[in-house]
Amino acid sequence: MTETLQEEAIFSAFGPESDLFELVEMFVADLPDRIATLETTYAQQRWEELRRTAHQLKGASGSYGFHQITPYAAALEIAVRDMAPTDEIQRHLVKLVNLCRRLR
Repeated sequence: MTETLQEEAIFSAFGPESDLFELVEMFVADLPDRIATLETTYAQQRWEELRRTAHQLKGASGSYGFHQITPYAAALEIAVRDMAPTDEIQRHLVKLVNLCRRLR
């Protein structure tokens, strides 16, 4: 069975031949912890920590060649910063987490 477009893996713009590839692999390996932090801080309504984590993910994902993540992390960061309704924050969080789970 082939994966749908939504489930396709996302690879860094830096391929295996890149000097940064080892760092990219470390970033991807750390993603489950980052995702857990996003989900936990949302569940516990620790808004400033959620905003900060989204901000850090926004910068790091771009630095490691995962430019697809940047706008989703930015949207979550802005929603939290602007104290958007909880359901809006949750929508941004779910989109970001689903995308992060596809990084390879």
